[in-house]
Amino acid sequence: MNYKYMNCKALFFDIDGTLVSFNTHTIPQSAIDAIAKARRSGVKVFISTGRPMRLINNLGAIEHLVDGYITANGACCTIGGEVIACREIPRQEAEALVEAARREGFAMLVVGENDLTVVNDNADVDRYFRQMLDVKDLGEGISLDTVMAQRIIQLTPIIPEADERRLMPLLPTCVSARWFPAFTDITARGADKGTALLTVAAHLGISAEETVAFGDGGNDKSILQAAGIGIAMGNAPDDVKAAADHVTASVDEDGVAKGINSFLRINS
Repeated sequence: MNYKYMNCKALFFDIDGTLVSFNTHTIPQSAIDAIAKARRSGVKVFISTGRPMRLINNLGAIEHLVDGYITANGACCTIGGEVIACREIPRQEAEALVEAARREGFAMLVVGENDLTVVNDNADVDRYFRQMLDVKDLGEGISLDTVMAQRIIQLTPIIPEADERRLMPLLPTCVSARWFPAFTDITARGADKGTALLTVAAHLGISAEETVAFGDGGNDKSILQAAGIGIAMGNAPDDVKAAADHVTASVDEDGVAKGINSFLRINS
């Protein structure tokens, strides 16, 4: 059999709420099977996530199928284990938000190039990261000084949108992307999933029109718009659906498989 995916050369998948269910913390078997079929046909498979690499702990079922990763909302791009792009937050700006967190008491993940840690670890961190996202390793035992000595690629404060608007002037060369109401991911300007897709495509020698991206959160809008075909999950909010070319079913209703099968043609 020859699989033809509308001349698609690469698929890009968000993790949480797209590949992985918030309810089961697993990838539906239908998605695993559909991705494996596309991969066997020669289509490359990429992960596009707000998670830094260190927090990707739920892709065991498809890790062997993945050609590369867009992590920290586009701050880092890797192909075959090689880092092809990495954008850092200016140190002065990172330090300013860390100081605000210390002063105001809100929790925040600080993600360095190699390590991460949490400022003001509290019940919110437990609720959203250890429980909702099923993350077990949040840099316990790693000091803030150790992380701040590295290039800082992402800051994730657990703050409401009003506080985000108030604090973002501390980081004038950065952008924020909120894919869950309780927190936002802050990266250097230019570090977004859409730009990262273009970087990966250029590295592969393919055009954006030959890519398809799946996502469900606010941080996925740029990649849904940059891809040749952007597919929003049925569980995505309306603004994300509006940014997409196609809306599939929810993650728990085989949305990834249905989205792939909407465009994948199988010729005997």
